[in-house]
Amino acid sequence: MMTFTELLENRRSIRDFKDKTVDLETIKEILQDSCLAPSASNGQPCQFIIISDKQMMKKLSDESKKNILLDFAEGKQSSSPNYVDILKSEKFNVFYNAPCLIYVVGSKNVRLLDVDCALAVSYIMFSAVQRGLGTCWINLGAQIRDPELKAQIGMPDDCRIVAPVIIGYPKAIPAASERHAPQILRVIS
Repeated sequence: MMTFTELLENRRSIRDFKDKTVDLETIKEILQDSCLAPSASNGQPCQFIIISDKQMMKKLSDESKKNILLDFAEGKQSSSPNYVDILKSEKFNVFYNAPCLIYVVGSKNVRLLDVDCALAVSYIMFSAVQRGLGTCWINLGAQIRDPELKAQIGMPDDCRIVAPVIIGYPKAIPAASERHAPQILRVIS
């Protein structure tokens, strides 16, 4: 069992996974752990869509890429030309061919939904690390606009995607990137 410090030190963004499925029971245990995360007024607004079908994940990746590129073309987002070229590549999968994708979603009417879901995602990430799994929040995968595709994945009309999280067994754990010390602006005592 990892200590809390070990969990903090071992959590990395993983984008290269072994070709090994993560069983549904393990995913459900991880999601159960995420329900322990704090939420505003204990509203617990997070809902989850679990996808392990590779064809569906490819459809979702293609939909997201298409919509992001459309936003770039219309000037709604800016990006470097290299990034646009990567998104145009048929071979590039925004989910990095992970064995599982979890969409963390919630009602569009929840005022602090982003905060509540971000807290739940942090619990997902730590729970996954504890089980020898890796995760990565893939914001590129949130741009699902096709109503039929949303219906296919069971996305309620009144909800929005906050966090697409990929999960699987990492091929390797990358070294930690350099972190700076906390920037304490002031101490009043």
